Amino acid sequence: MSRRLMGSRAGREGAKLAHSLITIKAMKDGRKEPMSTSVTPPPSKQKVRLPALASALAYGLAMVIAFGVLGTLSGGNARTVSYTEFKQMVRSDEVQSVVVTASHIRGTLKKAGQAIAVIRVEDPALMGELDQHSVQVTGELATNWWSPLLAWLLPLALLFFFWSRASAGLGAGQGALAFGRSRAKIYADDDVKVTFADVAGIDEATEELREIVDFLRHPKKYTDLGARIPKGVLLVGPPGTGKTLLARAVAGEAHVPFFSLSGSEFVEMFVGVGAARVRDLFAQAEERAPCIIFIDELDALGKSRVASPLGTHEEREQTLNQLLAEMDGFDPRKGIIVMSATNRPEVLDAALLRAGRFDRRVVVDRPDVQGREAILRLHARTVKLAADVDLKVVALRTTGFAGADLANLVNEATLLAARRSRGEVTIVDFEEAIDRVLAGLKRKRVMSASERERVAAHEAGHALVASVLPGVDPVHKISIVQRGYEALGHTLQVPSEDRYLRTCEELHHQLAVWLGGRAAEELMFQEVSTGAQNDLQHATEVARAMVAEYGMSDVIGPVTVMTRPRTPFMPVPGWEGSGTAAEETSREVDLEVKKLMTEADETAASVLRAHRTTLEAVIKLLLEREVVEGDEVRRLLAIEMRPALLVTSVPPHVDAA
Repeated sequence: MSRRLMGSRAGREGAKLAHSLITIKAMKDGRKEPMSTSVTPPPSKQKVRLPALASALAYGLAMVIAFGVLGTLSGGNARTVSYTEFKQMVRSDEVQSVVVTASHIRGTLKKAGQAIAVIRVEDPALMGELDQHSVQVTGELATNWWSPLLAWLLPLALLFFFWSRASAGLGAGQGALAFGRSRAKIYADDDVKVTFADVAGIDEATEELREIVDFLRHPKKYTDLGARIPKGVLLVGPPGTGKTLLARAVAGEAHVPFFSLSGSEFVEMFVGVGAARVRDLFAQAEERAPCIIFIDELDALGKSRVASPLGTHEEREQTLNQLLAEMDGFDPRKGIIVMSATNRPEVLDAALLRAGRFDRRVVVDRPDVQGREAILRLHARTVKLAADVDLKVVALRTTGFAGADLANLVNEATLLAARRSRGEVTIVDFEEAIDRVLAGLKRKRVMSASERERVAAHEAGHALVASVLPGVDPVHKISIVQRGYEALGHTLQVPSEDRYLRTCEELHHQLAVWLGGRAAEELMFQEVSTGAQNDLQHATEVARAMVAEYGMSDVIGPVTVMTRPRTPFMPVPGWEGSGTAAEETSREVDLEVKKLMTEADETAASVLRAHRTTLEAVIKLLLEREVVEGDEVRRLLAIEMRPALLVTSVPPHVDAA
């Protein structure tokens, strides 16, 4: 059943491909009449009947073999009797004649000529008894004609059967030899409905690509001036920022055929298949020029080649060599644009990035606050929003979100509203959706009263230190609701604006915020717990970067003694970098990191001791409500929406109280 479904699917894909080719050819011939979207099936005499023929041959062969075996075993219409019964018949003079073979004995009875069949047993005395009772004995050389037939025809039948199945699965007109054909999905000029109107938040990248669209629409304007459009455009950026969507929008705006495939589709275990698919892809593109070839996840195909004195014959490298040759070989005046997307440009081969191949790089970065608002409005066009929903406020609270994250956020909020049987999506649904995306789903685990109070003190410590010290992101929400994999609570800080730089003082204060939860536990319970493990990890990473990368240590000086991997869009979590510093320098780095962490811990403890009354009030609110807004913490501190500089600097070892 699964094979039949696959075959029918391949037929439908073949029909879509046929319609695309008809549409393209109509445009090339200059016909203006619209092409019908239906595809007339081929005449019945042209239909492929290989699977039916193979099935008929297999069934026929099986029937012939079965009849031969049954005829040999049963001996026609003879009645089968046991060997003991047969010998009794011989002794009773009931048997007239027998035919002896290597495995059977067929006999004829004197009474009405009835036939019997017996499985032969090694019995040396049988021939003497047959001669004694005057039974006519005839020998027969058994010929199992079906055995050699089975040995010769069955492998051929099976080979033909699976060959025909493979041919049918690949689609009509392709056959098993199409293994090296390109697997790109081909969209005709009218099939791509995405335009720049469906793209938001990446205006700089969109403007860069409008020139490509104009060239595909009006190539003569550029070729008359002797201009050469870039052969390749590389879209780089973090995951989920809309690189694939942007490539489809270029094809939709230019109204040209669009070839879409992934870099991993070129890589196969068979030698030469990837290179053959590259050649076939560019051959098809030249037939349909002008067009766009889009290769997603280019890093799966274009990784840097290994430098080896013995050389290498890795299949992926041979495929990459073929891609380099094809990009050099086609004429840019034909209007073939190769667009690729990757979030790991640092691993791509240098020959792939040189001028003449991927001439232009377009960075598709995470959107700023205005871009996030535009993306939210784009995805909320079909959503019924309540009057209290301000998408600008939602954009401010989603710093660092990519386009895919924002689309998921709108969908999560809509699902929450539907689950609660609301007619509109409210701001409460968006707040819950943000918590889901950032911290995970709620967990309904029973926590003891003592642990619950400790978690409340921990989160209140974070919030209070962040509300007092200047230069850190303001607190938006404090929660002791368990979410995600390990989070027993969380304090959400939302920047009031997009930040790209941090000063040394701001980083010092951020370290104190991370250690505020641990300091609050120590202040309220005179001991710490394992709940600060994640805070210590983040704080230590930032402190080490301050000393070894940012040059913010007077002891180490303005030098970099640690380097991180060049992964601007795909950072390696938990990787602390490596360096070539001397052993003594590394020891000084460790001492400076410890000094920063100790100072931050003392700063947090000083702030909490100075505002212990407010700390206890926030803990009480958390135990009552489980969720406290940042405004309430600031109200308890008698400050306005934006925290005033109550404490400009708390020196280490000094109690602010």
